[in-house]
Amino acid sequence: MNVALITGASSGIGLAASRLFVQAGIAVVGVGRDPKKLAEMERELAGAAAPVATIALDVTDDAAPKAAVEFAMSRFGRLDHLVNNAGIGSPKPVHETDDETLDYFLDVMLRSPFRFCREALKAFGDEGTIVNISSTYSLVGGLRGGAYSAAKGGINALTLHLAAQYGSSGVRSNAVAPGVVETPMTAHRMADDRFRRMNVDITPSPRTGRADDVAQAIFFLSSPAASWINGQILAVDGGWSSTKFMTEGALTAERRMVDPGFTHSGKPRREV
Repeated sequence: MNVALITGASSGIGLAASRLFVQAGIAVVGVGRDPKKLAEMERELAGAAAPVATIALDVTDDAAPKAAVEFAMSRFGRLDHLVNNAGIGSPKPVHETDDETLDYFLDVMLRSPFRFCREALKAFGDEGTIVNISSTYSLVGGLRGGAYSAAKGGINALTLHLAAQYGSSGVRSNAVAPGVVETPMTAHRMADDRFRRMNVDITPSPRTGRADDVAQAIFFLSSPAASWINGQILAVDGGWSSTKFMTEGALTAERRMVDPGFTHSGKPRREV
């Protein structure tokens, strides 16, 4: 029985991915900060085709990666898949981002995945897979990306290095770059009309993204079906990052802004 270690496993994309893995007979070690959410995850997935074990850790703690991998090995005796999913949202543009915020974003979404990869590589057998969760904001210059975009851009570069360095030893490394999907982390943003316009009105899809859309991509890249796919950044965004689509409502709006948001000085841009 193969084993997958998934960070940020107790909600959103992480929970959806965990569900797919255990349904396919792959045991899951779920890492998260909230013991209550992890307990709920275990109850929900109990009785699936493979077992679930969880461990409450802050992924930014120096001891967390080693502790998580050792926990997986002690419970199941092996590790075959790593999914670096833990993340945070609501970034700010560069001129509004202080050093503390910058360091925290980089810590959660770049330093932590780097260190989890390092520990997983020690535990993998003849084969293994790594899927890092990136973002479409690492592929295009999204507004307000700031430290978030910087961290996710680093994840892309890390993924490509891992593919080159360890592919010949049987470890495949890929990244999934989701657009905005409806999860607990984005719920408050989706309620904001301006945020929805920035993401929904320029996406050529009749619906918004769901956690399961991203989870399916994660599972595929971790599966034997993707055995000759290595070093890829897969956008799962309904076409947001690769097209110039706009809804009819956006095209026929009577008033628009030259550039949504504000100048670097904080002054509103002129309207036309």
